[in-house]
Amino acid sequence: MMVGLLFQQLYNTVDSIIVGQFVNKQALAAVGSTSSIINTLVGFSAGLSTGSSVIISQCYGARDRKGLHAAVHTTIMLTFILSVVLTLLGVLLVEPLLKMQNTPDDVMPEATTYLRIYFLGITGLLFYNTGASVLRAVGDSRRPLYFLIFSAVLNTVLDLLFVLAFGWGVAGVGYATLLAQLISAILVLVVLTLDKAPYGIRWKEMSMNLSTLRRILGVGLPSGIQQALTSFSNIFVQSYVNHFGSACMAGWSSCNKLDAFLTIPMQSIALASTTFVGQNYGAKQLKRAKEGVNKAIILSVSITLVLSSIIIIFARPLSSLISPDEDVLNYSELFVTLMAPFHFTLCFNQTYAGALRGIGKAKAPMMIMLFSFVLFRQIYLYIVKICGNSLNLIALGYPMGWVMCSLLLFIAYRHSELGRRENPEEAAA
Repeated sequence: MMVGLLFQQLYNTVDSIIVGQFVNKQALAAVGSTSSIINTLVGFSAGLSTGSSVIISQCYGARDRKGLHAAVHTTIMLTFILSVVLTLLGVLLVEPLLKMQNTPDDVMPEATTYLRIYFLGITGLLFYNTGASVLRAVGDSRRPLYFLIFSAVLNTVLDLLFVLAFGWGVAGVGYATLLAQLISAILVLVVLTLDKAPYGIRWKEMSMNLSTLRRILGVGLPSGIQQALTSFSNIFVQSYVNHFGSACMAGWSSCNKLDAFLTIPMQSIALASTTFVGQNYGAKQLKRAKEGVNKAIILSVSITLVLSSIIIIFARPLSSLISPDEDVLNYSELFVTLMAPFHFTLCFNQTYAGALRGIGKAKAPMMIMLFSFVLFRQIYLYIVKICGNSLNLIALGYPMGWVMCSLLLFIAYRHSELGRRENPEEAAA
């Protein structure tokens, strides 16, 4: 899963590298500054996908063949509906959202072009993520990885072709991403269609089971709302950065690309532990689920501390891979140095939130993350603005939210079935 997330991140990173190296800093700012808008809509779908993954893993762990069949087919139907809705919303809201985050005039045209193309191809992304989550929920993380590697390589080839050979600029990287995501979706759906296991897709039996839908929404909707609102609030964070011009925007984008790679290990470990907890919870193995959470924390913190140190030391040369512009490099190095030391705190909130969702307790992570990443962060940034609008303090808005979220989720986890010092199963043992 870690390698899978690595190649998934390569999609947008390659886009940024190509436009940063071969177009200009305005193009890099355009591609980078759209991530919060993209994640507002995609994050909602990803949250629902988490709900589907939890229910599927629980049915798989309990060996409920009928429930597993219903969960998979309900998930596919839900993804189709979301694809239509999010495509329409994405295309219609592009300009209002870009204006909301105070996108500068020299960045606005290219940002609009890139976003519209991205949302026109969002169906491929949603169906790949859905199909991959089904396979991972039953323990198959290899085939989604193979398809992702293939499509990431294809995306890189198409980026170079469309930008260098055809001279399409930002539009070229948008079309390359659209085509690569579409092909990855087709591949994963073909595999599920040909699979004869209970989790395989039977298109003639496609239907939406209302009882299963309620279970999926019960876990996935809180996560989807949390991810969407968090990303939406980041539009306002982006607006604070945009105030400092296109070079600062490009530097922020470059930092975020490095940041995304830094978070891959903790995210993949948290996702794996969510499935692990869900399967063991379904099989009534609470002690084993708890042990898995503890090991996940140790593993993710250890890896993140090592990677954070490397990124801080090599911040400038790594940033130069994305853009050679000196102003952009200065901003990127500043942001990396300020934020990377706090990244280990993310390991706690990611893992504890995933564990709580794995046992079906999705409301607590939603409320805590909304408070920490939306309300608390916006209050912090507002105070920074009225106290002088320091760029350094603006950059620290993210780490302050991470620390608050980890503290609150630790408390929530300790009061859950998994976090209590002794549960009935452990007492009997």
